[in-house]
Amino acid sequence: MRWALLVAAVVFAAPLQAQEDVAPVVVAKPAVAAQPAPAADSNVAPFYATRPGTLVWLRDADTKAAAAKLVDILKRAPIDGLADGPALASSVEAALASGTAADDQIVSTAWVRYVQALKRPVAGVSYGDPALQLQQPSATAILSEAAAAPSLGPYLDSISSVNPLYAALRQDAITGGQQDDPHVRASLDRLRLVPAKGRAILVDAANAQLMMIEDGAVVDTMKVIVGKPDFATPLLAGKIWYVTFNPYWHIPADVAKRKVAPIVLKRGVKYLTAARYQTVGGFGSDKEEPIDPTTIDWKAVAAGKVEAHIRQLSGPHNMMGKMKFGFANDYGIFLHDTPEKALFAKDKRNLSLGCVRLEHPEALAKWLLGHDPVAPSDDSEQNVRIGDEGVPIYVSYLTARPDGQTIAFADDVYKLDGGSDDKPVASASASAAK
Repeated sequence: MRWALLVAAVVFAAPLQAQEDVAPVVVAKPAVAAQPAPAADSNVAPFYATRPGTLVWLRDADTKAAAAKLVDILKRAPIDGLADGPALASSVEAALASGTAADDQIVSTAWVRYVQALKRPVAGVSYGDPALQLQQPSATAILSEAAAAPSLGPYLDSISSVNPLYAALRQDAITGGQQDDPHVRASLDRLRLVPAKGRAILVDAANAQLMMIEDGAVVDTMKVIVGKPDFATPLLAGKIWYVTFNPYWHIPADVAKRKVAPIVLKRGVKYLTAARYQTVGGFGSDKEEPIDPTTIDWKAVAAGKVEAHIRQLSGPHNMMGKMKFGFANDYGIFLHDTPEKALFAKDKRNLSLGCVRLEHPEALAKWLLGHDPVAPSDDSEQNVRIGDEGVPIYVSYLTARPDGQTIAFADDVYKLDGGSDDKPVASASASAAK
């Protein structure tokens, strides 16, 4: 496939069911939902006013050839989100035929409109790192960069391709006459976030797959388990800074109420010790001091009147497995290992309450760290920094992906592509983290 080339032991003492794998994550910064942004100014006059006599497109044979290439780019631009692309293509063709200095500005206006369409905000994404949001550049910034390009034609190719994943899906859609398919349009829109340079992680919740990306190309993949339809894994963009070895599992309050408290009432607090559960004052590095479980009113916990903070110590039955990968987001979502490896054999892997379970966490850790992943000690929650810059992670939802010269469609299990509401269903982990 072209995409790839782009490419419990004791009763009541064992951990709870694997689908109860949601836990809060300490958030370094508040996540920021993409807000509707005012349209960027496409007025090219200020650029030309400060550069009298400048020609960007009609300067020589090379730039005129680039302008002719822009005509083809604009003709297909509706699939990129620029509905009047064909009309702009006609204006560029007329400007090339005329060839005056004023016509250079006409071509520049068309290019600015196109670039700003590609850089428009992506709907429905929550940003743990606001710097990952797309920002529409000004007309002056766009034209200054184009004017400084060593060769304008290859520069247009680079910008208009967005990234290899986007370019491949767009080409297959055009070839197959599927430009207007809502799944194609939605998937292309979400793929605009993926950077063309550097390393990034792309989690595709629609296909339950994680991709490791270098300079826009997929270098490795693995299966993942994502949220159930009623507990959808949300669309996120953040940065991973650490690999956490020997993680705790922070049990969500509703799980503590439904599954832990009734057993404690029946068997006593000795159950907690046998299951390697520990009661703490709260969740978060500054709150997790152990407290005596006998001081907790377990009847009130079971009734939902009191909240108990319970964490499971690291070990072979821990629901987080051997490692987890946290990143700032408002939903308490992270990637993690799991002891339930048999679930990866399922075709449908919408099985969790929102978090993302990894088929091969050690492979991701090795890719992030650049060496074999080894825990610094046997202690719980051992954080190992992956580098000075962090690695962006995009939790997305691609119901259309390129597959040779055709498109492979995935079920729209979260119903994000066809309705008017672009926001993903909030994961249960949001309530677990609050």
